Amino acid sequence: MIIARSVDELRTILDAKNGSIGFVPTMGALHSGHRTLIDEARKCNDHVVVSIYVNPTQFLAGEDLSKYPRKEEADFKICELCSVDVLFYPQSMYENDEISIKAPNVRGYILEGASRPGHFDGMLTVVLKLLNAVRPTRAYFGKKDAQQLGLIQQMVSNFYLDVEIVPMETVRENDGLALSSRNVYLDEFQRKEALKISGALRKAVEMVMQKNTNAEEIQKAMAEILQPLDVEYVAIVTRRFEALNEVILGDTIILIAARVGTTRLIDNVWI
Repeated sequence: MIIARSVDELRTILDAKNGSIGFVPTMGALHSGHRTLIDEARKCNDHVVVSIYVNPTQFLAGEDLSKYPRKEEADFKICELCSVDVLFYPQSMYENDEISIKAPNVRGYILEGASRPGHFDGMLTVVLKLLNAVRPTRAYFGKKDAQQLGLIQQMVSNFYLDVEIVPMETVRENDGLALSSRNVYLDEFQRKEALKISGALRKAVEMVMQKNTNAEEIQKAMAEILQPLDVEYVAIVTRRFEALNEVILGDTIILIAARVGTTRLIDNVWI
């Protein structure tokens, strides 16, 4: 595995390679969910590039940028075990005064965008930078960050980027908890409480399977399971994040954002 610490170094390395490139952008603290993305990239491409960069522009004031989990030695070892060809590990991706991009006025400022205004501006800016630096054939993103995934797909379309975005299913613990780097913040009691999030999503799926597709009734049943968590939103939307009154099979995402203690967790199910 080669480690590149600047865009120029990365470009020099990749210019010497022929064949397809699979790219997995991360913020480190790698877990089994990331490994699933890397394994899929390894299976479908000639070369695999992973980036590790904790992007400061997508953290709002008061969020956990300074204490976000950083596990450099473990992350490097995981990349080696997953046969990553190039690890891109930049110290910075920004100049003091530079151009940035804005999330769309509607889809970028609902749900996660409403709770974290400006977050998607920073996320899209750094993803655009990374895609232009790596110039991959395919880039792999998890469905757990559903709104992020949708906005990246829109950016690729709007800016005519020559890359295939590959969505990957959410990876969960055996008890249903969605894998997240922020799970390390949870103590034993909080981790049990966090299971109410995946439990509420299972309840939603059960109701749909029983032919109850009424969004209001599903949200009410989910809210009961989520008590007493601090719930930011329970939303039932289309793949384009338009609110629904009735679940549409094949075009619905049910999303939850909630705080367990001080830890903010998100999860969803695609129906």
